[in-house]
Formats: sequence, structure tokens, C-alpha cells
Amino acid sequence: MLEVDKMLEKCGDFNRQQLIMLLLSSLISLLSAMLNISYLIIYSVPKHWCADGLGSGPPPPNADECKPFYTNSSTSGTCKKYNYEHYMGYQSFISEMNWICDEKSKLSKGNSMFLAGCLIGSLVMGYLADRLGRVPMLVFTNVMTILSNFLTIFGMSLELFCILQFITGFVINGNFVIIRILLVEYMRPSLRTVCVNICYGFFYFLGIVISPWIAILTGSWRRFMLLEALPIIVVPFFFYFVPESVQWLISRQKYDEAIESLRRVAKINGRQIDDSVYEEFIKDCKLSQQNTKTNPNLLHLFRMPRLRRTFLIMLLEFFVYPFYDNVVTYHVKGLGISTFLMASLSITPLLPANLTAIVLQDRIGRKTLALTIVILKCIFMLITGVVLSSAANRSPRTLFTFYVIGSVFSYLAFFFNIQYTIELIPTCVRGQALGSLYSISYALEIFNDCISSMHNIFFPLPEIILAVLTLLGACLVLLLPETLDRTLPSSLEDGEQLGIDEHWYTFRCMEKRKQLVELDSSLAPRNVI
Repeated sequence: MLEVDKMLEKCGDFNRQQLIMLLLSSLISLLSAMLNISYLIIYSVPKHWCADGLGSGPPPPNADECKPFYTNSSTSGTCKKYNYEHYMGYQSFISEMNWICDEKSKLSKGNSMFLAGCLIGSLVMGYLADRLGRVPMLVFTNVMTILSNFLTIFGMSLELFCILQFITGFVINGNFVIIRILLVEYMRPSLRTVCVNICYGFFYFLGIVISPWIAILTGSWRRFMLLEALPIIVVPFFFYFVPESVQWLISRQKYDEAIESLRRVAKINGRQIDDSVYEEFIKDCKLSQQNTKTNPNLLHLFRMPRLRRTFLIMLLEFFVYPFYDNVVTYHVKGLGISTFLMASLSITPLLPANLTAIVLQDRIGRKTLALTIVILKCIFMLITGVVLSSAANRSPRTLFTFYVIGSVFSYLAFFFNIQYTIELIPTCVRGQALGSLYSISYALEIFNDCISSMHNIFFPLPEIILAVLTLLGACLVLLLPETLDRTLPSSLEDGEQLGIDEHWYTFRCMEKRKQLVELDSSLAPRNVI
């Protein structure tokens, strides 16, 4: 396996270059969070009622009303004008366009196009990231996301609205996935977890929390969109300050460009390295890649038995996630919490989830933490089904408590699975693999209503089904290799050999404990006769 990490260590594996990258990545994470949550804010549906036949300033009804309150033989049952109760004075896109009641199908069409864009775009962006490089695709996805959101200001027709929603969905996941890949490929193994979770655990969390209240301060969805478009000037700086991933360049056998990237890293970090060191490194790379496949794709991965098994196990984890998240969210949908408050509250569990990952992931190992998360999710699902099966236990406080605990497990599992997948899948097909996993999770969104409807058949049925699936996932996690402190696999052959000497019962935390015991015994004083 190519020791790219050792070469990066000589060039400085956590110095000025990595700090610049971490700063820019954190800013883009903040921007990505605002762009992701903007969909929920801009298209929020305020409380509304028909204004036909009403005098000025009537009190709002208790619930939304689409029909006129007063009708006679000379008036139809169709409403022509609506009144809105704007949350803290914020005017959304929906209230301006009156896409409610008989017109609400227009928003549903936009949602469908957005999901279709996510489904197709995750595959395409992942493929292009493996073919064209991490940095150009990262810049492209961020610029396109900002522009498509900004152009929504001028998209008054349904057709243009659907086109812009498709474009937004097509590229919105690219920046989220590619930037994580880039960080993991440039950071040394001992810092991957900390850097990735700082970038997303804090800045992504911060972006989600503040966005609803920034929107309220602006007072209008148009001003909020204009404000969101301003950070576009930050994105191109990646081209100037962040060199292309050396891991990816080596996997594509672009040796000259890999040397240039290494030289840039060494120069920014103030390291002086002889040309002979670069030449020796490239010589080792060429020797190691003599029998590797040129320009591999995801189909080639499925021809490798151990890699295929790893991919399918992670596929099950991504398969279960949207169902789990839907069941966790289902119980708080009817609590009457405003969209803006719910947006901030829903992301709050992300912070303790990421802190947990930082504390445990490098201490007990990836495999141990993955197994622990899955088992805890299984237990939590069973407890949720038992407790909430009784209507007397479904008080708002109880429902919200279960929601918060479930969300902590949800965020912890989701973000951990992404990092674990990045470390398990070889560099040459890493973007394609993650893109396909995302696409499958989006495709499963269509089954969310089916899962929710199972509560009507037998209330704890969804929780029982998910507990069985997560228990199956726990058994399969035992077959995954450990990636803690391991060099990232570059080629398909590297990925196939990763952890080949391990057993299903091999855990890094047990190995560390064994090593410490052996060290203590070797240092212990011995009696001399």
C-alpha cells in the first residue's frame, strides 16, 4: 500500500497549508449549512386563511382555512385572496406566490425535481470528482449551488422554478461530500476525526442554527437569498490556496502533478525537501502501480470480493438511515413547533454527537464505535416502540425527549458512516462510492410515507422493523476492517488487502490494551537470584 501519508508528513502534515485548508473548509461548511437549510426557510408555509368576504384585520382562525368563511349563491367556494400570519414578520416565497391550498401542488413538483436532482447529481458529481479532481468539482458545486439559489429570485414561473430546483439538488450534495474527502485525504490519520468533526460539528451546526434567525432579521426571502449569495467570493480561493489531492493524483497516475502539489504543500509549510526524495517517492508509486487498473470505476469494485462485501455492508447502513431518521422525526411533527424554531432545535443534537465522535473514535477505533452505535440504535428503537405504544406516554415533553436522543444517534451514525466509508473505499473510486450511497438514500425517501403509515397498523411496528435491521447491521459490522491509524487505500488492490489479516473479533481497542499490558510486563523489575 502506498505510504502517501509519510510523504505528506515530510512536507508538513499539519502546518500552515492544512490550517488554511481547514479554515476554508469550515467557511464552506458554514455556507453549505445555510444553503441546505434555506430550502426549509424560503419555502416555509405560514398560517393562512381565506380573506374573501372578511373585513379588515379579522382575528386569524385556529387552523389553516382554504375556503371562504361566508358563501352564498352568488359566490363560488374558491378563494381568491388569502391572509397570512407571518412568523415574526418574515415573508416566505410561498406566501408571496400564494402556492397554498389548490396551488400547493406546485411546491410538491419543485420538491420532486429537487429530489430527482439529488438522486442523479450525487452519482454524477461523485463520478466527476474521481475523474476530474476534488478541487475543481468542489468549486463548481459551490458556485452552482449559490447561483441556482440566487436565480430563484427571478424564477416566478413554475417551469423555471422546477429547473432551478433540479440544478440545486444536482450539485448541493457535491460540496458536502467532496470537501470531506479532501480533508480526509490531506490530514494525517491521527487528525482526520478531529478536523472533520470541527469542520462539520461546529461550523455546519452554527450555519444551521443562525440561518432561520438571519432570515427573520432580513424579513424577506429575497433579501435572505441575496445575503446568501455574497459568500460566493470565498469559494474560488480554494484554487489558489488548496492544491489538488495528492492521494487522488497518485491514484490517477498523474505523477508530475502530484509532485507539484507536494512542492506547494512543502513551500507553504516552510519545508525544504531534496528533489531526490520526490523522485524516490514517485519511483515507489510507479513500482506499486504496475499491475493496478487504469481509470477504474464502481463496477470494477464489485469484482473484488472483500471490497464488494464492504460496500454492501455500508449500503445497508445508508439504507437504514433515512427510515430511522423518519421514525425519529415522526413523533414531533404534530407538536406545532414553528419551522424556524424546529430548524434550530433539530440540529442541536449534532454538537454532542460530534463531540462524542471526537472523544471516542480515535480511542476505541472505527469498528468498535460503529458496532456500539448500531447496538444502541437497536435498543433505543425497541424502547421507543414500547414506551410510545401507550397514548398516555405521548406527552410533548416525552416525544421531544425521545426525538433529541434519537437525533443524537442519527447524526452520530450518519457522519461517522461517511468518514468510515471514506477510509474503507479506495481513492480511485471514493467519490463514486459515496455518491451512489447518497443516491440510494435519496431514492428511499419515497418509502417514508409507507413507514409512517405502519403506525396505524400497529404503533410500534416501524420501530420493531428498524430494530431488526439495525441488529442485522451490527452483525455485519463485525466483518469490516479497522481503519484507525491506517493509510488510506489508493487502488482497488489496496482496498482489497485492507485488514486482510484481521478476524471478525479483532478490535483496535483490545489490541491497544494488549500492547500496553505487554509493555508494562517488559518494563516491570525482575528478581535477580
